[in-house]
Amino acid sequence: MTADATTSPHEGAANATLEERDFGFWIYLMSDAIIFALLFATYLTLLRGTDGGPTGHDLFDIDRTFAETMLLLASSVTFGMASVGVAARNKSAVLLWLAITFALGVGFVFLEIGEFSGMIAQGAGPDRSGFLSSFFALVGTHGLHVSGGLVWIAVMAAQISIKGFSAPVVSRMFRLGLFWHFLDIVWIGIFSVVYLPGVM
Repeated sequence: MTADATTSPHEGAANATLEERDFGFWIYLMSDAIIFALLFATYLTLLRGTDGGPTGHDLFDIDRTFAETMLLLASSVTFGMASVGVAARNKSAVLLWLAITFALGVGFVFLEIGEFSGMIAQGAGPDRSGFLSSFFALVGTHGLHVSGGLVWIAVMAAQISIKGFSAPVVSRMFRLGLFWHFLDIVWIGIFSVVYLPGVM
């Protein structure tokens, strides 16, 4: 007996569509990875282009950055717990872990905005030097992605509350997980390439 005997044509077409969307999202992530690679390359090229202005050693607060890192790493763990809840079809657990992930992400964005506003108040905005332009471009692009991810988490929580664990919802949750963990990996790169060498 073939799989077609247990799967309706409509379900088969729907599953194929979801697989295509998952594949398309992988393509998107690869294109995003290229964008971040270019931003990293630009930052490293302009690292010494301070034009007599402040350097990372003058500006970076490693304690703040460490706190940001811990928040984002913790949010990756809590999102993993939400994914476990999806596998168990436990709606209350998924919503709880998504709420915690959202709160941790908001904390990350709040600290990053505070860092940016403090630097700009010191006259170290993106227009001050090539170094600062590349710094704001790289870190700011990551922050915008995290902010977009927070909107997606909120939408995802609403869909799970209303629609439950339908196949499209579970597929979207999978893609959101890829996106969120990707941002975690990029931040590890930023922490290692931008902040740690900058304070040494």
